[in-house]
Amino acid sequence: MTGGDGRVAREVVAAFTGHEVTALGRRQLDVADEAAVAAAVQELGPELVVNGAAMTDVDGCERDPDAAHRANALGPWWLARACARTGATLVHLSTDAVFGSQVPTGVDDRPRAFTEFDPVAPVSAYGRSKVAGEALVRETLRRHHVVRVAWVLDRAGTDFVGAILRQAREHGRVEVVADQVGSPSWVGDLGPALREVAVSGRYGTVHRTNRGAVSRVDLARTALRLAGVDAEVVPVDTPARADVAPRAHWSPLDDRHAVLSGLTRLPTWEDGLRSALAARGDLA
Repeated sequence: MTGGDGRVAREVVAAFTGHEVTALGRRQLDVADEAAVAAAVQELGPELVVNGAAMTDVDGCERDPDAAHRANALGPWWLARACARTGATLVHLSTDAVFGSQVPTGVDDRPRAFTEFDPVAPVSAYGRSKVAGEALVRETLRRHHVVRVAWVLDRAGTDFVGAILRQAREHGRVEVVADQVGSPSWVGDLGPALREVAVSGRYGTVHRTNRGAVSRVDLARTALRLAGVDAEVVPVDTPARADVAPRAHWSPLDDRHAVLSGLTRLPTWEDGLRSALAARGDLA
């Protein structure tokens, strides 16, 4: 597992209890270093590689797109090339940020969630680097799984919801963007879901998030209610500043393909949020 010190990696390691697992953080393996990646995969000889390493600072990627490309595009490519040489399977984590400002619609002309087969059109350097990483993995390795996740909720509260709760408790008031809609992903559900994908033998691209779609502001309101925190929530628009990367306003991910192909349907985003708050001791 690359990105071994990340919030998703710990869940993947736990999901593979009973198997020999090596989790490598950035200090142990920089995936942007091709020679180091080749040597590590050759030495360890894994049957499966899960790539959780990425540059996820969206604004940082906008300021330094070369660094974003090295980590998010070249890194997965080096891993895919190494896996091709050794016969390993690669699970590569991607993101809803591969989609852009074009909102897909259903037969009733209402907005719908993105499927794995909708065209990508990222609006940020981060999204473009992740699109490149996906493409390079697909072109290089047949035995691959590209797994798109989104709005990750972790156990430590270092996520969006954790930031909202801290601000609300400190100030009694929070400003939250109201024009971004997506699909949260609770790490406690992601770990087993990624293991299920990894052993399925059904290669390709799949979406794995909690079910349903929610705006940032409604996610914040629900979290505050479940945590029993009384605070004023002020809806605002996504800032449009030169020092802030563009964000897609609509990025929910559809799980129909995953479920119909035999993968477990994950709980709703409300259930995932409740589990995240309970794991942190924040559930009222």
